[in-house]
Amino acid sequence: MRFDQDGLVPVVVQQHDSGEVLMVAWADASALERTLARGEAVFYSRSRQEQWHKGATSGNTQRVLDVRVDCDADVLLYLVDQGQDGVACHTGERSCFHRRLTGTPTPPDQPAPAPAKESTP
Repeated sequence: MRFDQDGLVPVVVQQHDSGEVLMVAWADASALERTLARGEAVFYSRSRQEQWHKGATSGNTQRVLDVRVDCDADVLLYLVDQGQDGVACHTGERSCFHRRLTGTPTPPDQPAPAPAKESTP
């Protein structure tokens, strides 16, 4: 693994069976080791400068089923089981990607998504 100058690596978190992208977070080497050892996602908070076990306070843990590394070895992908009713986002949404960028077109081969909150760049 190639960690950045701060000793961190971005982690994309995806629901293992549906492919739904749940969140993006950061991990340091120790958080990655703890994730592998316990089988639940542990991340590093850049704002708090400390590790956090996903769901330790909310109960919305992420059971890590597989860890993959990208072709440049500088991004991780956690394939997780978030649970049927589990939420990944601190807002209470299942996915942190519940908002669409204003003006984003819907691809012609896909049905229009359910109405979502919009955000401007």
